[in-house]
Amino acid sequence: MKIVLVAACALFDKDNRVLLAQRPEGKSLAGLWEFPGGKVESAESPEDCLIRELNEELGIIVKKECLAPLTFASHTYEDFHLLMPLYVCRRWDGTPTGREGQELTWARPMRLRDYDMPPADEPLIPHLMELVS
Repeated sequence: MKIVLVAACALFDKDNRVLLAQRPEGKSLAGLWEFPGGKVESAESPEDCLIRELNEELGIIVKKECLAPLTFASHTYEDFHLLMPLYVCRRWDGTPTGREGQELTWARPMRLRDYDMPPADEPLIPHLMELVS
């Protein structure tokens, strides 16, 4: 089975809320809420992927030293196996904006289960809840 490496980021604001992006129509798992990020390309580190993706998707500038690895998800979908490191970021330049038509929301970690998320994202929630408790 093919393994797909995707990097995700939990962006925390100064009120300890985490940013969620809603997958737009036309994409797989459309309508579900996820942590921003994307597929790691060949010869790209997960950190470099997040720097690129967060700029493309949200219009923010993130420095590598502001990305802290927290945990990872490992989930088997029908056609592939997803391996997804989750990083935490509390400092960036710019204001996150949905540049690809996606809705954004800031959520308290204790309320993340109120959002429909892809199966791979759900096991990450307890780690984020513990981070701010």
